[in-house]
Amino acid sequence: MQIYTFDFDEITDQADFYRDFTRMFGLTKQQVNNLDGLWEVVTEGYLPLPLEIEFVHLSEENRRRFGALILLFDEAEEELEGQLRFNIRHSS
Repeated sequence: MQIYTFDFDEITDQADFYRDFTRMFGLTKQQVNNLDGLWEVVTEGYLPLPLEIEFVHLSEENRRRFGALILLFDEAEEELEGQLRFNIRHSS
């Protein structure tokens, strides 16, 4: 299973996340520019499943700031029944 890591020392807002996500998976800005678009590409076969999404350096403050993204990936993990894993590695 391929692991795709998003470093929240480098990501300051959702626009940064969408930019990094589209680059990582070869998508267009039009496909992923909001939570609805992100949900669509994650759950409707646009990604090379199975895969693991990992968020690193995510402080408690950022966990609140990026709560909608965290919830989306938690729900996608359930929806895709083992084809997607989502993990958060906490800041030290």
